[in-house]
Amino acid sequence: MLPNVIILLYVLGLQSRHCAADLCNWTGSGFAAAVDSRIVIQVRLRCTEGSVRWIYPGQALRVVLEPNLSTTRHTTVCIKPSPSFHGASVFIERAGELELLVTDGGLHEQQVFCFRTDGPHRPAIYLQSSPQSDGPWNRRTMGFLYELLGNRSAAPNLGHSGLQTSCRPCNDTELLMAICNSDFVVRGSIRNVSHDSERQTSLVEVSAVRVYWQRSGVFEQVAVTGSPRPFPSWRGRIRTLLQCHVKPGDGEFLFTGSEHFGEAWLGCAPRYKDFLSVYQAAWAAHRNSCDFPLD
Repeated sequence: MLPNVIILLYVLGLQSRHCAADLCNWTGSGFAAAVDSRIVIQVRLRCTEGSVRWIYPGQALRVVLEPNLSTTRHTTVCIKPSPSFHGASVFIERAGELELLVTDGGLHEQQVFCFRTDGPHRPAIYLQSSPQSDGPWNRRTMGFLYELLGNRSAAPNLGHSGLQTSCRPCNDTELLMAICNSDFVVRGSIRNVSHDSERQTSLVEVSAVRVYWQRSGVFEQVAVTGSPRPFPSWRGRIRTLLQCHVKPGDGEFLFTGSEHFGEAWLGCAPRYKDFLSVYQAAWAAHRNSCDFPLD
């Protein structure tokens, strides 16, 4: 059975309090809930990514995501709780029904939770605050980052509890799509691979000689010294699942993938010479999905 405060979201729609926000981010307090426990704070955000920060959390917070897009069908929503997130349960709306995503105490730092929002309904996230023994005026802050993902071939498969990438090598079609649709495409070598058993991920440290594009700044330019003519290079880190058993390898690779919450996640990563062979064959047969700079 759903908690009473969540059911009140529908009963007390006219009594709900609307709080100001910019297009992407919201910061507000739950002071009003200490006066009237029936109040449900409602927030509407219109970006595909941003943040929510709830100070002095009250009874419940309802966040509706309605980005300015031509269509939001077949969208995946991912949320990453802040390190201070505790004392609340998270619900989602799917086809007009509320479902429990994670209970209070089930959230862990660096964990990502994702859910599908197929259909005409706008994605909505509900936070129900747990009663505090030290009173409602205790200064707590909880929040999360959010992302809305479309059907991009470069995006990993997103499960109920987080990022789940495929470990199998990409076929030629997937590779040709990846260089067109990925959040980042870089050419370089593997410097080191480390493993995080707690997060069940591996971290690939990459030294890149060419960054063809990237959505944000996960790869940073550094000056390489020790030679008569210093040349620019790029350094970055790419995550993948521990179960993929990534190991250091010699030679140049073409790294592609997606970015989530400021982190790069590995997609297709063929050896560069193998990519050249695939791309040139596709170009000769007029099957390439986009033009790619060869040098």
